[in-house]
Amino acid sequence: MDSGDLTYFAAVARTGSITKAALFLDTVQSNVTQRIRRLEEELGVPLFHRHGRGVSLTPAGSQLLPYASQIDHMMVEARRAIVSESTPGGILRIGSMESTAAARLPDALVDYALEYPRVDISLSTGTSQSLIEDVLERRIEGALVCAPVDHVDLVSEGLVTEELVVVTAPWVRHAQHDHRYPWAESRGELKIAILRHGCAYRERLERLLIRRGVTSIKRMELGTLDGLLGCVRAGLAISLLPRSVVAPMAEAGKIAIHALPDDEGVAETLLVRRRDVFLSLALKCFIDTLREHFGTAAEAQPRAGEVPREVSAR
Repeated sequence: MDSGDLTYFAAVARTGSITKAALFLDTVQSNVTQRIRRLEEELGVPLFHRHGRGVSLTPAGSQLLPYASQIDHMMVEARRAIVSESTPGGILRIGSMESTAAARLPDALVDYALEYPRVDISLSTGTSQSLIEDVLERRIEGALVCAPVDHVDLVSEGLVTEELVVVTAPWVRHAQHDHRYPWAESRGELKIAILRHGCAYRERLERLLIRRGVTSIKRMELGTLDGLLGCVRAGLAISLLPRSVVAPMAEAGKIAIHALPDDEGVAETLLVRRRDVFLSLALKCFIDTLREHFGTAAEAQPRAGEVPREVSAR
């Protein structure tokens, strides 16, 4: 069985079309068709159903695809490991939580792009859960996610410890002495503004409220960090986010932030990557850049649980 034939097979399976696979592989359609037929003849079973919309996998093709994909990735990794790189180059596909991308990454990305202009950076954002899945499926090389991460196929490295704070409308103030946690006064239903399912901060906020005695939680699920903060600012909901993300808005009087005890207000941001994937020079240098920037940022952050400056109602 030829590894090249498996590469062509995997491309057709992913695109669902001989034509699209040929474009992806930068070859002609007849070459792709010949390779697939040769593989089917060798295995003695059809791998695709042909129809007017393209092709779809047969049961035999579905069984073969995971092996073909793994071999394809192994060939790429073998070439990476053997070919010596003196300067980082190519495409670096990474992922990040939206909060980290907004508060931590911009300066690091600028410095990295200036230092390594031959690298094309592709950044995708998502929840910790979705990003971990992307790394496991090899769609990205590495991702910045929230701890804890415990998976046998992943290597993780702690980069920075964030202080998490409850974020509310500016008129919800610490000065209210009738309740230690004024933001937890549910009065029936308490609305929380959250990102998509799989967000680690969402899960922490829900557990936090349950411990505070809130029994009815209504969720406002938003697709962007800006949308989430807009709802909080308007008093429609509360949220839980890193202080580094919301401090500028709090200083401007647009929101209020509320510190938590040390055991509840600490979250570590990790860089995760697959254990069996060769560490490219581009990713290695990117990790070094993150260590430099995140280490400096961590030193400048207040300690977790430190009482923040109060924000007065406008």
